[in-house]
Amino acid sequence: MPSETPVPPVTRILAEKAAGLRYQDLSAAAVTWAKHCILDWFAVTLPGAAEPLTRILAAEAAEDGGNAQATLIGPGGDRVSVPQAALINGAAGHALDYDDVSMAMGGHPTAPVLPAVLALAEAGDFGGPELLTAFAAGYECQCAVGRLIGRSHYAAGFHATATVGSIGAAVGAARLLGLAADRTAVAIGLAATQAAGLKSMFGTMAKPLHAGKAAANGVLAARLARRGFSANPAALECEQGFVSTLGGSLDAEAALAEPAGGYHLCHNLFKYHAACYMTHSPIEALRALRDQLRLYPDAVERVTLTVAPGHLKVCNIEEPATGLACKFSLRQTAAFALAGIDTAALESYSDENARRPDLVALRRRVVVDPSNTGPHSGATVRVELKNGGSAEATRDVGVPADDLARQGARLTEKYLSLAVPALGAERAARLLESIEEIEAAEKLSLLIGRASYPVRSTAA
Repeated sequence: MPSETPVPPVTRILAEKAAGLRYQDLSAAAVTWAKHCILDWFAVTLPGAAEPLTRILAAEAAEDGGNAQATLIGPGGDRVSVPQAALINGAAGHALDYDDVSMAMGGHPTAPVLPAVLALAEAGDFGGPELLTAFAAGYECQCAVGRLIGRSHYAAGFHATATVGSIGAAVGAARLLGLAADRTAVAIGLAATQAAGLKSMFGTMAKPLHAGKAAANGVLAARLARRGFSANPAALECEQGFVSTLGGSLDAEAALAEPAGGYHLCHNLFKYHAACYMTHSPIEALRALRDQLRLYPDAVERVTLTVAPGHLKVCNIEEPATGLACKFSLRQTAAFALAGIDTAALESYSDENARRPDLVALRRRVVVDPSNTGPHSGATVRVELKNGGSAEATRDVGVPADDLARQGARLTEKYLSLAVPALGAERAARLLESIEEIEAAEKLSLLIGRASYPVRSTAA
């Protein structure tokens, strides 16, 4: 019998690629996309930093103590250790579930990587070009790993933002610290053995914790690798390694194939609704029908959302009882869209709206049909009216933008809507300027300082 085709040394190849990446290697488009990711991350992290889960993590860090090396984004501007900053800022960036998405990775790409490299960059006095290079290295590697392990990993119940994100954070941190390829491979192994995160936690504080833990895992992995710590340098592809143990497919060809345009970064997707990304295509389709037909909720007899089967394990909470759970409910977000509720506004996802009688009645007229065989991110919606009429629309939000200027304008609008209430108009404008000019920054202290602010007094 012919022998099986040997598996390529994927871990080593990805480590070599990351370790060899230089700022001058990045295309102008890749730099722009990276800056868009950074802008979007600060936009969602500023309000996320005020969420209860973030404050709990910050209180835990304050009780633990440690070296004051890196700054927490948002109120207080406290300084904590690098791993603590990666953990807390990482959780804050994912707290609202409003952060970006990568189909190649199968999760949220910026939330694990950027907090890791940002904390290390601040502590080590690195500049903007080093940060952008490290972020790109981590981003590209985690997308390759996402393609290596395939959809079966996510389908088995693992949250790729936590698992694959740990590896991306480690590679970004390793690149920032200047680790050679062999040490980067060890960092990948150390991240792989720490990686964890369950989809069963969606709709709870544990989901944002996944992103924070992934960032902190990456920091620890890279730092230990730098000190000479050992790990299996073939952790991704080896027997009982990351892929084979965590329910993956080991598609080396997909992992090592060059993405269109040369960078996975250039296929990043941004959220313009503050809910799970798999709810966005139905929201867009229903909003289009509502505007086109001037629909009122009372006129609707039944709504059918035809989505991919995987949606049932991601965003199919039928009776959400909290604002956070609303973000993972196809039925509730459909009700929001039909009722004209702003799905981009953070305040829409409230416990009150989860219990509001008219919205509860409307969501109970929504049926989820998991028979869509088209794009995984696409959806078809059908609205049946009480007068006997009906209408249908299809949308797919999984298509990357081809107009970077328009994307930048949309992200700036999103940023200002979230940053101004947190920072005030003047400070938000200064932070925006720092992000737009990040490649010229010799140190990142000015940018980070503009993203934190004193706690406002509530005294009369």
